[in-house]
Amino acid sequence: MAEVYWDLEWTLQQQGFDYCYDKRLYDREQSSDLRSIRDHLRAGLDYQDKLARFLENHDEPRAESTFQWPKHRAAAAITFLSPGLRFFHQGQFEGARVRVPVHLGRGPSEPTDQEAAALYGKLLLLLKDTDAFRNGDWSQIDPLPAWPGNFSSDGFVSYAWAGEDEVRYVVAINYADNQGQCYLRLPFPELEGRQLLLTDLMGGEVHYREGRDLVLRGLYVDQAPWEINVFELRTVGAAA
Repeated sequence: MAEVYWDLEWTLQQQGFDYCYDKRLYDREQSSDLRSIRDHLRAGLDYQDKLARFLENHDEPRAESTFQWPKHRAAAAITFLSPGLRFFHQGQFEGARVRVPVHLGRGPSEPTDQEAAALYGKLLLLLKDTDAFRNGDWSQIDPLPAWPGNFSSDGFVSYAWAGEDEVRYVVAINYADNQGQCYLRLPFPELEGRQLLLTDLMGGEVHYREGRDLVLRGLYVDQAPWEINVFELRTVGAAA
Protein backbone atom coordinates (compact mmCIF):
# COMPACT_ATOMS: atom_id res chain seq x y z
CA MET A 1 0.00 0.00 0.00
CA ALA A 2 1.36 3.39 -0.99
CA GLU A 3 0.98 6.51 1.13
CA VAL A 4 0.78 8.82 -1.85
CA TYR A 5 -0.39 12.35 -2.55
CA TRP A 6 -0.01 14.88 -5.42
CA ASP A 7 -2.53 13.03 -7.65
CA LEU A 8 -0.11 10.14 -8.23
CA GLU A 9 -2.47 7.38 -7.05
CA TRP A 10 -3.21 6.02 -10.52
CA THR A 11 0.45 6.17 -11.51
CA LEU A 12 1.51 4.05 -8.54
CA GLN A 13 -1.34 1.61 -9.08
CA GLN A 14 -0.01 1.05 -12.60
CA GLN A 15 3.45 0.44 -11.16
CA GLY A 16 2.17 -2.47 -9.09
CA PHE A 17 0.87 -1.15 -5.77
CA ASP A 18 -2.18 -3.00 -4.51
CA TYR A 19 -3.66 0.07 -2.79
CA CYS A 20 -3.02 3.82 -2.54
CA TYR A 21 -4.24 6.34 0.02
CA ASP A 22 -7.36 8.16 -1.13
CA LYS A 23 -6.43 11.60 0.17
CA ARG A 24 -8.64 13.26 -2.44
CA LEU A 25 -11.87 11.93 -0.96
CA TYR A 26 -10.71 12.82 2.55
CA ASP A 27 -9.93 16.43 1.56
CA ARG A 28 -13.21 16.85 -0.30
CA GLU A 29 -15.20 15.52 2.63
CA GLN A 30 -13.46 18.02 4.90
CA SER A 31 -14.41 20.90 2.61
CA SER A 32 -17.95 19.53 2.01
CA ASP A 33 -17.50 19.97 -1.73
CA LEU A 34 -20.39 17.78 -2.85
CA ARG A 35 -19.88 18.10 -6.58
CA SER A 36 -16.21 17.10 -6.33
CA ILE A 37 -17.08 14.18 -4.01
CA ARG A 38 -19.57 12.80 -6.51
CA ASP A 39 -17.20 13.44 -9.42
CA HIS A 40 -14.40 11.63 -7.60
CA LEU A 41 -16.69 8.63 -7.10
CA ARG A 42 -17.42 8.48 -10.84
CA ALA A 43 -13.94 7.09 -11.50
CA GLY A 44 -13.69 3.57 -12.88
CA LEU A 45 -13.78 0.70 -10.43
CA ASP A 46 -10.39 -0.46 -11.71
CA TYR A 47 -9.14 2.68 -9.92
CA GLN A 48 -11.53 2.90 -6.98
CA ASP A 49 -11.17 -0.73 -5.92
CA LYS A 50 -7.48 -0.07 -5.28
CA LEU A 51 -7.93 3.02 -3.10
CA ALA A 52 -7.56 2.95 0.70
CA ARG A 53 -10.43 5.02 2.09
CA PHE A 54 -9.85 6.63 5.50
CA LEU A 55 -11.00 9.37 7.88
CA GLU A 56 -7.85 9.43 9.97
CA ASN A 57 -4.35 7.96 10.03
CA HIS A 58 -1.05 8.57 11.80
CA ASP A 59 -0.46 11.84 9.91
CA GLU A 60 -3.93 13.39 9.90
CA PRO A 61 -5.84 14.83 12.87
CA ARG A 62 -8.32 12.56 14.57
CA ALA A 63 -11.64 12.26 12.74
CA GLU A 64 -13.52 13.12 15.92
CA SER A 65 -11.73 16.47 16.15
CA THR A 66 -11.84 17.16 12.38
CA PHE A 67 -15.43 16.22 11.53
CA GLN A 68 -17.79 17.63 14.14
CA TRP A 69 -20.70 15.39 15.03
CA PRO A 70 -22.97 14.53 13.18
CA LYS A 71 -20.87 15.38 10.09
CA HIS A 72 -18.47 12.67 11.31
CA ARG A 73 -21.23 10.09 10.94
CA ALA A 74 -22.07 11.16 7.38
CA ALA A 75 -18.39 11.27 6.33
CA ALA A 76 -17.88 7.76 7.71
CA ALA A 77 -20.81 6.46 5.66
CA ILE A 78 -19.44 7.99 2.46
CA THR A 79 -15.93 6.70 3.15
CA PHE A 80 -16.52 3.18 4.37
CA LEU A 81 -19.57 2.22 2.29
CA SER A 82 -17.88 3.13 -1.00
CA PRO A 83 -15.73 0.58 -2.88
CA GLY A 84 -12.06 0.09 -2.05
CA LEU A 85 -10.07 -0.83 1.04
CA ARG A 86 -11.56 0.42 4.32
CA PHE A 87 -8.72 1.80 6.42
CA PHE A 88 -9.34 2.35 10.16
CA HIS A 89 -6.94 3.82 12.69
CA GLN A 90 -6.25 2.84 16.28
CA GLY A 91 -8.63 4.66 18.60
CA GLN A 92 -11.02 5.69 15.82
CA PHE A 93 -13.75 3.29 16.95
CA GLU A 94 -13.72 4.87 20.41
CA GLY A 95 -13.77 8.46 19.13
CA ALA A 96 -10.27 9.38 20.31
CA ARG A 97 -9.40 13.05 19.81
CA VAL A 98 -5.66 13.22 20.52
CA ARG A 99 -3.32 12.35 17.64
CA VAL A 100 -0.37 10.42 19.03
CA PRO A 101 2.97 10.99 17.22
CA VAL A 102 4.28 7.80 15.61
CA HIS A 103 7.51 7.86 17.63
CA LEU A 104 5.57 7.50 20.90
CA GLY A 105 4.49 4.10 22.17
CA ARG A 106 1.84 5.51 24.48
CA GLY A 107 -0.98 7.99 24.47
CA PRO A 108 -3.39 9.65 26.87
CA SER A 109 -6.31 7.77 28.34
CA GLU A 110 -9.48 9.15 26.76
CA PRO A 111 -13.11 8.34 27.53
CA THR A 112 -14.99 6.46 24.83
CA ASP A 113 -17.32 8.61 22.78
CA GLN A 114 -20.54 6.61 22.83
CA GLU A 115 -21.92 8.07 19.58
CA ALA A 116 -18.74 7.19 17.70
CA ALA A 117 -18.62 3.71 19.25
CA ALA A 118 -22.24 3.06 18.25
CA LEU A 119 -21.62 4.30 14.70
CA TYR A 120 -18.55 2.16 14.07
CA GLY A 121 -20.14 -0.83 15.79
CA LYS A 122 -22.99 -0.71 13.27
CA LEU A 123 -20.70 -0.05 10.30
CA LEU A 124 -18.35 -2.92 11.16
CA LEU A 125 -21.25 -5.32 11.68
CA LEU A 126 -22.73 -4.25 8.35
CA LEU A 127 -19.42 -4.77 6.51
CA LYS A 128 -18.84 -8.11 8.23
CA ASP A 129 -22.30 -9.61 7.72
CA THR A 130 -23.18 -8.23 4.28
CA ASP A 131 -21.21 -9.81 1.47
CA ALA A 132 -22.53 -7.30 -1.07
CA PHE A 133 -20.52 -4.48 0.54
CA ARG A 134 -17.32 -6.48 0.10
CA ASN A 135 -17.82 -8.43 -3.12
CA GLY A 136 -20.95 -7.00 -4.74
CA ASP A 137 -21.56 -4.69 -7.68
CA TRP A 138 -21.44 -0.99 -6.79
CA SER A 139 -22.80 2.05 -8.59
CA GLN A 140 -23.33 5.68 -7.70
CA ILE A 141 -26.86 7.08 -7.85
CA ASP A 142 -27.30 10.68 -8.95
CA PRO A 143 -29.85 12.48 -6.74
CA LEU A 144 -32.78 14.09 -8.56
CA PRO A 145 -34.73 17.15 -7.32
CA ALA A 146 -37.76 16.20 -5.25
CA TRP A 147 -39.71 18.99 -6.95
CA PRO A 148 -38.89 21.88 -9.28
CA GLY A 149 -36.80 24.56 -7.60
CA ASN A 150 -35.73 22.34 -4.67
CA PHE A 151 -31.95 22.38 -4.87
CA SER A 152 -31.37 20.48 -1.62
CA SER A 153 -30.86 17.35 -3.75
CA ASP A 154 -27.38 18.75 -4.48
CA GLY A 155 -26.42 17.83 -0.91
CA PHE A 156 -26.84 14.07 -1.34
CA VAL A 157 -24.39 11.27 -1.99
CA SER A 158 -25.91 7.88 -2.74
CA TYR A 159 -24.79 4.37 -3.71
CA ALA A 160 -26.36 1.09 -4.76
CA TRP A 161 -24.91 -2.33 -3.94
CA ALA A 162 -26.03 -5.67 -5.37
CA GLY A 163 -24.77 -9.10 -4.27
CA GLU A 164 -25.21 -12.56 -5.73
CA ASP A 165 -28.57 -13.09 -4.02
CA GLU A 166 -31.70 -11.04 -4.72
CA VAL A 167 -31.16 -8.63 -1.83
CA ARG A 168 -30.21 -5.10 -2.84
CA TYR A 169 -28.87 -2.17 -0.81
CA VAL A 170 -29.17 1.60 -1.14
CA VAL A 171 -27.02 4.08 0.79
CA ALA A 172 -28.36 7.64 1.06
CA ILE A 173 -26.42 10.44 2.78
CA ASN A 174 -27.46 14.06 3.19
CA TYR A 175 -23.99 15.59 3.39
CA ALA A 176 -25.23 19.09 4.16
CA ASP A 177 -26.15 21.22 7.17
CA ASN A 178 -29.75 21.66 6.00
CA GLN A 179 -32.79 19.43 5.61
CA GLY A 180 -32.80 17.83 2.17
CA GLN A 181 -35.09 15.95 -0.18
CA CYS A 182 -34.43 14.05 -3.38
CA TYR A 183 -35.43 11.10 -5.53
CA LEU A 184 -32.99 8.24 -6.08
CA ARG A 185 -33.75 6.31 -9.25
CA LEU A 186 -32.58 2.79 -8.46
CA PRO A 187 -30.44 0.91 -11.03
CA PHE A 188 -32.30 -2.36 -10.43
CA PRO A 189 -34.69 -2.99 -13.36
CA GLU A 190 -35.17 -6.55 -12.12
CA LEU A 191 -37.20 -5.15 -9.21
CA GLU A 192 -40.05 -4.00 -11.45
CA GLY A 193 -43.18 -5.99 -10.75
CA ARG A 194 -42.16 -6.69 -7.14
CA GLN A 195 -43.28 -5.40 -3.79
CA LEU A 196 -40.32 -4.55 -1.58
CA LEU A 197 -39.59 -4.21 2.10
CA LEU A 198 -37.02 -1.48 2.82
CA THR A 199 -35.27 -1.75 6.18
CA ASP A 200 -32.76 0.85 7.35
CA LEU A 201 -29.81 -1.11 8.73
CA MET A 202 -28.35 1.97 10.43
CA GLY A 203 -31.60 3.16 11.98
CA GLY A 204 -35.20 2.16 12.57
CA GLU A 205 -37.02 3.06 9.35
CA VAL A 206 -39.13 0.39 7.62
CA HIS A 207 -41.08 1.00 4.39
CA TYR A 208 -43.02 -0.96 1.79
CA ARG A 209 -42.56 0.21 -1.78
CA GLU A 210 -43.41 -0.88 -5.33
CA GLY A 211 -40.31 -1.84 -7.32
CA ARG A 212 -41.54 -0.21 -10.52
CA ASP A 213 -41.95 3.13 -8.77
CA LEU A 214 -38.43 2.93 -7.31
CA VAL A 215 -36.93 2.20 -10.72
CA LEU A 216 -38.91 4.68 -12.81
CA ARG A 217 -39.57 7.61 -10.47
CA GLY A 218 -37.12 6.83 -7.69
CA LEU A 219 -36.94 6.37 -3.94
CA TYR A 220 -38.09 9.54 -2.19
CA VAL A 221 -35.69 10.56 0.60
CA ASP A 222 -36.24 13.32 3.15
CA GLN A 223 -33.34 13.64 5.59
CA ALA A 224 -32.16 15.88 8.39
CA PRO A 225 -28.69 17.49 8.14
CA TRP A 226 -25.92 14.86 7.92
CA GLU A 227 -28.45 11.99 8.16
CA ILE A 228 -27.73 8.56 6.65
CA ASN A 229 -29.86 5.61 5.58
CA VAL A 230 -28.63 2.18 4.52
CA PHE A 231 -31.68 0.44 3.12
CA GLU A 232 -31.85 -3.31 2.61
CA LEU A 233 -34.36 -4.12 -0.16
CA ARG A 234 -36.07 -7.51 0.06
CA THR A 235 -38.81 -8.85 -2.16
CA VAL A 236 -41.96 -9.67 -0.19
CA GLY A 237 -44.30 -10.39 -3.07
CA ALA A 238 -45.50 -9.44 -6.50
CA ALA A 239 -46.74 -5.92 -7.11
CA ALA A 240 -50.50 -5.53 -6.93
